[in-house]
Amino acid sequence: MNIQSNCPLKHYDFIKNRLIMVVKRRFMVTLSLGMLASIIMFGLNVHAQSHPEPAIKLGAYYFAGWSGKNALDDGKPEHAWAKGMPTHVSKKLTTEFAGRTPIWGWRDDAPGIMERQIDLAADNGISYFAFDWYWKDNKGPINIPAIKRDPKHLAMHQFMTANNNNRMEFCLLVANHSGSEIIGEAAWRQAADYWITLFKHPRYLRVDGKPLIIIFSPKEGNPAGLAYLQAAARKAGFPGVEIAGCGNPKPEDGFTLRTHYGIHGGYGQPSEKHEFKEIVADCLKTWQGSPEQPYIPLLTVGWDRRPWEAPDGLGAGAISSWYFVGRTPKLLENFMGKLVKWMDNHPEQITKDRLAILCAWNEMGEGSWLVPCEDDPKGAYLKAIKRAVFRK
Repeated sequence: MNIQSNCPLKHYDFIKNRLIMVVKRRFMVTLSLGMLASIIMFGLNVHAQSHPEPAIKLGAYYFAGWSGKNALDDGKPEHAWAKGMPTHVSKKLTTEFAGRTPIWGWRDDAPGIMERQIDLAADNGISYFAFDWYWKDNKGPINIPAIKRDPKHLAMHQFMTANNNNRMEFCLLVANHSGSEIIGEAAWRQAADYWITLFKHPRYLRVDGKPLIIIFSPKEGNPAGLAYLQAAARKAGFPGVEIAGCGNPKPEDGFTLRTHYGIHGGYGQPSEKHEFKEIVADCLKTWQGSPEQPYIPLLTVGWDRRPWEAPDGLGAGAISSWYFVGRTPKLLENFMGKLVKWMDNHPEQITKDRLAILCAWNEMGEGSWLVPCEDDPKGAYLKAIKRAVFRK
């Protein structure tokens, strides 16, 4: 359009200047948006560089014995140490081994503690918790009200409702040992129906779309019951279930994966001092899977259950064990580096998403823990895990 020929001369400069201003404004807006996008992308790149992709998908077993009422919280003067303590704190944990006290105290059921643990775990390379889960009633039919009342299940439910649980996932470790035994096909079917209700949670861990469940004692598993679990899961809309057994579970019994709970020597033996390096050697010998039955490699971060052994433990019948000393953050980091390297070198023996697991997040009674505590308030052991997982 020829403005000069269609407008009086006195309006020409005015219109020209207005057009120039509009063009400049549009250019500046475009430039500002471009600069803003560049700044945002720069920030994202910096964030990505400081938080690279993890080398593996690492989990940790979570023992929730740190809520409920201690059996010795009875008001007697000799049990004054037990006042306000959770179920699995022993006198030794408040005296000789008080350095294991988490930085938030012995109770993990206080408001905000689960959110704090989720952030600590996620910030240091841990992607999921495997919560210990216990059958009620022992050797009998399912007792759902008792399962829901069990304080050892409280932490899992707090995780399921945590505001920041989008940072992690969770699964079950079925602790079907003495005191929580699931006996017979009917009981295993009842357990399966209950577990499927948990599988439906949006943060439940899946492997190729299949919920993962870990069975502590596969020899006590029921093949027909596990077959029912697979069928019931498919009926519920899942492509099946990945069932991992600790130790050497048989595929023909329904176990699709292998893993372990704790790898160390001397369980059930008299209390005796050994070096942490022995645990490293034992784990290295145990990591082995196959394309038919992949392995979720287990790394034991420590073991010393003297706080639970008599006297002043959980009772005179508490099982004794060797205990291991000499653990350091550097040794643990090197240990984790060996695990990552083994997974790099044996892709055919592990899951496609490179699952691995630690024993444990908070087994303070058994001396297998990572949570920051009085002896390690800055989380040096957690930082050692982080460096290995992110290959720093």
